[in-house]
Amino acid sequence: MRRGFAATTGIRGGRRCAHRALAALGMDLSVIGSGPRREPLWPAGVVGSITHSDAYVAAAVAGGRAYAGLGIDVECRRPPLESMLETVCVPSEQAWCLAGDSPSQRLRLVFSAKESVFKAVYPATGDWLGFHDLELIFAGHTFTVHSGRWSGVTGAHQAVDDLQATAAWLPALCR
Repeated sequence: MRRGFAATTGIRGGRRCAHRALAALGMDLSVIGSGPRREPLWPAGVVGSITHSDAYVAAAVAGGRAYAGLGIDVECRRPPLESMLETVCVPSEQAWCLAGDSPSQRLRLVFSAKESVFKAVYPATGDWLGFHDLELIFAGHTFTVHSGRWSGVTGAHQAVDDLQATAAWLPALCR
């Protein structure tokens, strides 16, 4: 399986990063289309994702048959509004967030991970997922979708400086 990744700083450049990531796969495309919800339209045989925060932009792509979807997200690790807990989390995730030393950072992680899962699932299936359509289980630097149709979708997370980054992948067999 071939993969590509590109990142930069600044508030622009998602498509530029996507072109660089595709170039790592040996593809040269002048235009990456946009779908009806402004999602990137990847070339046949490629899955990918673009993310950005106030200061960071990245794109990841994968070619081959291993994945039906790939999603990435990066969020600034500033504390989210406490009111987001019930909006973003199902009850088990709410308990997990509140049980940790930094509930606001755990909430940010749940939010980012669900964004990554959505970005992996939606382009592959057209399923528009809400926050409560998924239940995530975290273990170390990984997470798994625990309930619903997308059980078994997996991902990883890493905090770097003031950023929380997540990635999720949908195996080709889940399509």
